[in-house]
Amino acid sequence: MTQVKAKKALGQHFLTDLNIAKRIADTIERDQLPDDAKKWSDLPVLEIGPGMGVLSQFLLEAGRQVKAVEIDSESVQYLSKVFPSLEVIEGDFLKMNLKDFFGGSFALIGNYPYNISSQIFFKVLDYKEDIPVVAGMLQKEVAERICSKPGSKVYGILSVLLQAWYDCEYLFNVPPTVFSPPPKVTSGVIRLTRNSRKELGCDEKMFKTVIKTSFGQRRKTLRNSLGGLIPADSPLREDPILALRPERLSVEDFIRITQAIKPSDV
Repeated sequence: MTQVKAKKALGQHFLTDLNIAKRIADTIERDQLPDDAKKWSDLPVLEIGPGMGVLSQFLLEAGRQVKAVEIDSESVQYLSKVFPSLEVIEGDFLKMNLKDFFGGSFALIGNYPYNISSQIFFKVLDYKEDIPVVAGMLQKEVAERICSKPGSKVYGILSVLLQAWYDCEYLFNVPPTVFSPPPKVTSGVIRLTRNSRKELGCDEKMFKTVIKTSFGQRRKTLRNSLGGLIPADSPLREDPILALRPERLSVEDFIRITQAIKPSDV
């Protein structure tokens, strides 16, 4: 077996440029991490969707403990022959219990399949205490959304939820020409490192509800979109912040609104 056939149904586009692959793999190496994240540079690594191992080879060369999750059985067979030292788990990442892999914290990396990249990052939030570092490549549009700041047209649900717990960096673009087959879009490489926040100071379930409800009607002001969540006698109803649209609000603004609706889950 000399190569793996890319499968459209799995969103596979294999990166062929080894220089770019090494740059992506290096995003979680000590000399590339921000100072406050260097303490996580020796963590074991879970790679999603290794394909033909273009990232795996550099992760292994760096001496990291690496495990990889791959849903494509053809890729699993290929990897077992070409990278016998790589532990590959065949299955659907979105259905897995991530606590089963290392029994502790780990870094997450991958050339994420475009068709499930948002779902992957929503799953990261469920394991935020176990995954202090996340990096990799995804569709530029999604990468920009994750890292966008308040006021941006692409700032949304994923931006707020991830930035509540992670410092998000957009690192560089990757053109379609370095893939086989070439995707129709440009890709972007990002890195997320866990921030110092231990708790939100509000009910986390309500926090998510407030964000999803707000952006579900993003063209409306918060007074209109959140009206059904705010108690009739709440002082929040007179707060000028409700005259804004959701893309203008910071994480802290959403926390303050949630506190006014339902103070705390601790």
